Formats: sequence, structure tokens, C-alpha cells
Amino acid sequence: MSQEMIDLLLTGTWETLYMTLVSTLIAYVLGVPIGVILYITGEGGIRRNRAVNFTVGIIVNILRSVPFLILLVAILPFTRAVVGTTIGSTATIVPLVVAAAPYVARMVESSLKEIDGGVIEAARAMGSSAWQMIWKVFLPEARPSLLVGATISLATILGYSAMAGFVGGGGLGAIAINYGYYRYQSDVMLITVALLVVIVQIFQEGGLKLVSKVDKRLR
Repeated sequence: MSQEMIDLLLTGTWETLYMTLVSTLIAYVLGVPIGVILYITGEGGIRRNRAVNFTVGIIVNILRSVPFLILLVAILPFTRAVVGTTIGSTATIVPLVVAAAPYVARMVESSLKEIDGGVIEAARAMGSSAWQMIWKVFLPEARPSLLVGATISLATILGYSAMAGFVGGGGLGAIAINYGYYRYQSDVMLITVALLVVIVQIFQEGGLKLVSKVDKRLR
């Protein structure tokens, strides 16, 4: 393999990490509040509101139902308005966030539903406000589950970023498509797949180790 191809793979790996990590961070900044809203306004929530829960839930479900490649193409005008282009790793972050934020919201909601009801009742009995319960009870108690969800989300968003290579998204996905698929260079295809697998494994193992350190039940 030529030095030029090695440099290209290194650049592609960096672009993939950049897209995945930045998209995941922004998706969680947006998705955590949405997930909390879904939880507290839902059945048995501390601020039950069927109208809000239904409206937010419908929006989340619609965005989650659209396949990523279709969503990527459908919001090209929005992507161009946000970053000024529709090509490259930075442009890919926009559809990645739009696709991932609803997914994160549902994972956050699911994590919050795992909290022991006794803990919530104790916080209510102590007169905690809604904000205090969210920041001091819900999120801390759900932290291990949230971290597991973040690990899963990283792997999912990484897969999305690879698919974006079909429309000039950059990263390892673009290399696999441009060289491995269009130019029939099977060795390049295999290397990009191997790199993606390694990255997923690193995310997975790192996430599980972090969970084991913060989960009180595992001590």
C-alpha cells in the first residue's frame, strides 16, 4: 500500500472520529433535555402533561422513522444554511445530529424509567422541586444507564457517518465507497471496515469501563 493511501486512511480516520464525537456531543446536548421532557411529562411523571408528551413524542418518532440516507438528502438545504456547504465532514455533522438527537432522547427517557420509584418518592417527601429532582435525583441515579446509552449511541452514529460517504460526507465511509466500491480496490474496503470495527471496539470497551467505575451496584 502506498504512502498516499496510508495518509488518506489516517485522514479518513480522523474525520470519522471528528464527525462521530462532535455529533454525539451535540446530540446529547439536545437529546438529554428532550428525553427529560418526555419522561417528566409522561405517565407517572412529576409534571405530567399529555399534550406536551404527545407532541414531543410524535416529532421524535417521525425523525427516528426516517432512514438516515433519506434524511441526509432531505435536509440538504438546511445543512447548507447552517454550515454553508453540503459536502465534507463538517457538513455531515448536521444530519448526524438531526438523526441522533431523537434517538438519544428515547434512550435518555428509557434510562430515567429505570430509576427506583422509592428514590423518587423519597425526594418528593423531602419537598424537592422539579429542577432539584431532575439535577440531583434523576440524572445522577440514571448515570450508569446513560453512559451505556452513550456508548451505544457512539457506535450508531459512527455507522451513520460511514453511510454519509455515499453523498460526499468524508471519513472512512467515503474512502470505502470511492476506492473500495467504485474502483474495486477490495484491500482498501477491508482496511476501512477493520478500522471502523476497531473504533467501535474502543468506544465499547472504554464506555463499559467507565460504567463499571460509576455504577455503585458493581462495587
